[in-house]
Amino acid sequence: QVQLVESGGGSVQAGGSLRLSCAVSGDTYSTYSMAWFRQAPGKEREGVATIDTASSTIYSGSVKGRFTISRDNAKNTLYLQMNNLKPEDTAMYYCAAQRFLSITTILFEGFHETRFGNWGQGTQVTVSS
Repeated sequence: QVQLVESGGGSVQAGGSLRLSCAVSGDTYSTYSMAWFRQAPGKEREGVATIDTASSTIYSGSVKGRFTISRDNAKNTLYLQMNNLKPEDTAMYYCAAQRFLSITTILFEGFHETRFGNWGQGTQVTVSS
């Protein structure tokens, strides 16, 4: 089990940028696949981006080309660089982790919240037009 703490959320205007961070503690971070999910009011939680232990990545179509997920195993930290933000990106953003989860599994079985067993409390991102 790991503990996850997100930071970096805030309010920006459309076209702006934010970088989210997720500090991980409690277990060997390098053995976990990591992901960012988001949930807007009245909507289901959706996968934004995921990165496995080999740093292979998957992005949702709505953020591809604008967001970049990365990990620093030396700092036990996950990042999400968000550029060219749009009002529809407004949501609570959650960090998630799962040990020994491969990108192949996500590709063939779906990028869904049920794949991940460890969650942070979330950080709010608000984008105004």
